[in-house]
Amino acid sequence: MPRIEIEYQDQFGRWQHYQTMHNQANAFRTAQNRARSTGKRHRLTDENGSLLDLIDP
Repeated sequence: MPRIEIEYQDQFGRWQHYQTMHNQANAFRTAQNRARSTGKRHRLTDENGSLLDLIDP
């Protein structure tokens, strides 16, 4: 199963871990909803650290 990491960018520009999920569609919905509610940029990465998606609020 693929491992998808959800991270958010803090006020200093550093990426902070938020959650790990195994379903990419569910991870995207979670990151999109959280980006909208917090106003912070979120990204999805796979287990190799490759960028899958970048979500702006």
